[in-house]
Amino acid sequence: MRTHTIEITYCTQCRWLLRAAWLAQELLTTFEGDLLSVALKPGSNGIFEVTVNQQLVFSRKEAGRFPEAKEVKQLVRDCIDPARDLGHSDTPVLGKYPEKLDE
Repeated sequence: MRTHTIEITYCTQCRWLLRAAWLAQELLTTFEGDLLSVALKPGSNGIFEVTVNQQLVFSRKEAGRFPEAKEVKQLVRDCIDPARDLGHSDTPVLGKYPEKLDE
């Protein structure tokens, strides 16, 4: 059932529309039966945020980087259907503060 909404807020000054649109396409393809809408919201001051049902799931400012597509897919999945298997997109992604790998 299509009940979930996603909003991607991107910085127009930074020209991040294409990045936001690509991510929207990835989410629409992966969650096509679950999403009511994916909205692109223009912003400023370096913003790049993803919300699911008005809940912030990723912020470029907080993370200090852009998200990987599979990371956002996992975050969205965790909000709308935690039991869903995402196949190849379900491999672990390094978190916000990855631990130092063994040398």
